[in-house]
Amino acid sequence: MTLFDENVSVEPAPRQPWRRSTVVGVWSIALAALILFALTFLPSAYVIQQPGPVFDTLGTSQNADGEEVPLISVPDEKDSTSTGQLDLLTVQVSGNRERTPTWLELALAWFDRSRAVVPIDRIFPAGQSTEQRNSENAALMTDSQNEASAAALRELGYDVPQQISVATVDDAGASAGLLQRGDIITSVDGANVTSVESIRSKVQDAAGAPVTVGFERSGIPDSVQVTPRETSSDGQTQYLLGVGLGISFDLPVDVTIQLNDVGGPSAGMMFALGIIDKMSPGDLTGGNHFAGTGTIDADGNVGPIGGIRQKLYGARDAGATYFLAPEANCNEVVGHVPDGIRVFSTSTLEQSLTVLETVRDGGDLDALPTCGSGS
Repeated sequence: MTLFDENVSVEPAPRQPWRRSTVVGVWSIALAALILFALTFLPSAYVIQQPGPVFDTLGTSQNADGEEVPLISVPDEKDSTSTGQLDLLTVQVSGNRERTPTWLELALAWFDRSRAVVPIDRIFPAGQSTEQRNSENAALMTDSQNEASAAALRELGYDVPQQISVATVDDAGASAGLLQRGDIITSVDGANVTSVESIRSKVQDAAGAPVTVGFERSGIPDSVQVTPRETSSDGQTQYLLGVGLGISFDLPVDVTIQLNDVGGPSAGMMFALGIIDKMSPGDLTGGNHFAGTGTIDADGNVGPIGGIRQKLYGARDAGATYFLAPEANCNEVVGHVPDGIRVFSTSTLEQSLTVLETVRDGGDLDALPTCGSGS
């Protein structure tokens, strides 16, 4: 049987030219790929916030030598055992002024609900280096731990005296040559000082008029008249003494908090809850897994923080069931709660304790404050 006739030549069919639309599409894809490749090398003006490490305030952390130590330590005779968790949450920032994320990294983060793309100036103010930011956050963490310890001990019924002192003096400010670093502020216009906010309030009430600042220097009482300087921020007028104030507490119980490489003030509330749990009989958590965030002052007031959406996802990934969110952050919480977590809002340490106790005792959770429909 003959299958092929070698005397017959077969010519291939002529190749059809590409349609104009196809050519345009191919060139468009090639151009987009080239632009995307080029963008990966261009600097941006943004950084990426994402969930950071999670730490159980009732557990352990590594000290500077890499050893596991209790995150919160109190005297042995007061240290009770808990079967649950009280997680503090952190946010990691990808990028800084020395190395910003590429546009490709930003594009990937934009479509990830657990991450946020934010202007670099919001995280790293102009003129501030990464080292300066880290140093500032370390100082805020130290202040947060002191405030949390004072708030927790006061909630437990201890008397915790405090002093407000001058930490820094602006050489060009209103108090230059009048107040010194280390001066203990005792009064403003005859009213005893109870907090930093009480000082600010009295200065603002004076509306630029001179105020009499009472203080102690080396144990000797004295006073001086200071005329605050007027300044404007975000359209609001403020009056400043030109000093940085610090608070020190005389803690009646030796509380030690060990947490390295974490900065900022946002762990304050969870520190306070951890201290109270460790120093209270029984188990405050009831074996439940809580996570939360919020600043705290010595009077137990819980304040707002940044990156709460990333912290919600960090809590979910860590296995938390309940989340304590500052009431002032509720507008950022609604509509962004991951599945599996129930969010409660709080504005005071007392409210936070009520949430823990209600969950532990099987109480009416629907009666607790939330962040609205998003919870």
